[in-house]
Amino acid sequence: MQKINRDVLIDRAISLLNSGQVSSVLGWRQGEFFYDVTPAVFTDENDIRENFVWNDFCGANFSKYLVSKTKASDGKILVFLKPCDTYSFNQLLTEHRFDREKVYVIGIPCEGMVDTGKLKAQVGDGLVSAQSTEEGLLVTTLYSDEPVNVDIKSVLAERCINCKSKKHVAYDELLGDEGQIEDSDRFDEVARIEAMSPDERFAFWQGELSRCIRCNACRDVCPACTCEKCVFDNPVSGVENKAPVNSFEEKMFHIIRAFHVAGRCTDCGECSRVCPQNIPLHLLNRKFIKDINGFYGEYQAGECVGSRAPLVDYNLEDLEASDVFEGRDTQ
Repeated sequence: MQKINRDVLIDRAISLLNSGQVSSVLGWRQGEFFYDVTPAVFTDENDIRENFVWNDFCGANFSKYLVSKTKASDGKILVFLKPCDTYSFNQLLTEHRFDREKVYVIGIPCEGMVDTGKLKAQVGDGLVSAQSTEEGLLVTTLYSDEPVNVDIKSVLAERCINCKSKKHVAYDELLGDEGQIEDSDRFDEVARIEAMSPDERFAFWQGELSRCIRCNACRDVCPACTCEKCVFDNPVSGVENKAPVNSFEEKMFHIIRAFHVAGRCTDCGECSRVCPQNIPLHLLNRKFIKDINGFYGEYQAGECVGSRAPLVDYNLEDLEASDVFEGRDTQ
C-alpha cells in the first residue's frame, strides 16, 4: 500500500547520517510483534539496515518526540513525517517547543495506516505476518492454513478513512508528491452525536468514558500536550495518576484535556490510536474543531507556522456569547 519503498528511506537516512548532515535518525522499529511498530532513534548504519521498519503499521506521529529528542542531542536529527504529522510539526514550532535548526524533515506520502483492532476482527487473533500486495493485504495467522487476502480499505484506521489532508505542509526534502488537501467526512460522526437528545449524548459519553483506566496514554502521545509538568501529575492535586473513583472524575479528565488543546489540536488522532480501551477520544477534539469553524470561520491548526488560533486572536467580527445562546446565525 505504501508508495515509498522501505529501502529508499533506509538509503536516504544512511546517506545523511554518513555525510554528517544529521547525527541521528528518528524512525520506526519493530516491537514484540510485526504490527507492534514503535518510534526509535537510530545512530548506526547497520542498525538502520537491520531494524528500520516502514510498513502499513507505522502510524505513530513523530512530531511530539522532537520536543525531548532535540533537547537531548546537540546534533541534527532526521525525522520522517507523513502528511498528517507535518501539521503537528508546524503547531509545535508555532508554540516554540523545539529548535527548527536541529531537525531535518523528510516528507513521505502515506495512503493510510492499518488499525490492528479492525484487522484482528476480520481474521482473528494470532497474527503472524501481513504483506502489501496489489490486491490488498495478505495476512497469515496461527490459526489458518492459507493466507487471507484482506481489502486494505476495510481495515484502515478511522483517522485515515477521514484523512483531512494528504498535503505536506512542512519539509526540508520530499520523497514523492507533495500531496493535496482532500475532502473529508470527519465531522459526520460529530454531527450524529450533536443530533442526539441531551440524555442520549450523556449516555453515549458515559458509556465511552466509563471504560477509561487513567493510563494517561492519550495525554502522553498528544502533540498538543507538551507541558513539562501536567496539572494531572501534581501530587497535591488529588488526581495524580489516579484511577477514577466516580463517574464525575472519569469525565472531567478528558473534558479538561479537550479544553486545553482546543484550537491547537491538529486532529492527528493519536489519542484514539493509543487508547487501550478504544475510546473515540478524537470526537471530543473534533467537536471543538467543528464549533471553531462554525463560530469563527474555518481554521486548521498547524497549517502554517505562526498562525494564531481563533481562541487566542481577536477581531471586530468575532461573535459574542449572546449570539450563540440566542441561536443567531454565526456564519
